[in-house]
Formats: sequence, C-alpha cells, structure tokens
Amino acid sequence: MIESKDTKPAEKDGRYRFEIHYSGRDVTCVVEKEQKMLHVTIDDNLNAELKINNDDSISQIDGAQLPESCIEYIKKQVLQ
Repeated sequence: MIESKDTKPAEKDGRYRFEIHYSGRDVTCVVEKEQKMLHVTIDDNLNAELKINNDDSISQIDGAQLPESCIEYIKKQVLQ
C-alpha cells in the first residue's frame, strides 16, 4: 500500500540551476529534487545522488564524490 504522503509532491520539488565553485572554477550545477532525493549534475559531466535525511542533513549515496562544502552549498540553494 502506498501512503498518501508518498504520492503528494514534496515541498520545493523541481529543477534548480545555479553556479557552484568546484575544482577551482565556477561551473553550472543542475539539481532535480524529487521527494527526499537530489539528482545532481555539475558541469554537464559529473553526476551524484544525494539523500535528504529525516533530520534535514544530506548524505551522498551514489556518484562522483563531492566535497562537503559543495554538498552544503547545494543544500542551501535547494532547501532554504
């Protein structure tokens, strides 16, 4: 059985596009938020999957390893 909370669009779901400082330069970052998942693409060639935990912290679960500073910046851009 699917719970109703899983079928409603989560707050702030959608596509976000912004500049991020990565590997010594400013590059484009695209984040697609779906419920508790963030699908991240940096500079059209680096992909990562992030999970929003129940305490609003973010954990990387797949993809290229991102520095903690990038994860925090993405969190600020998408969740706040």
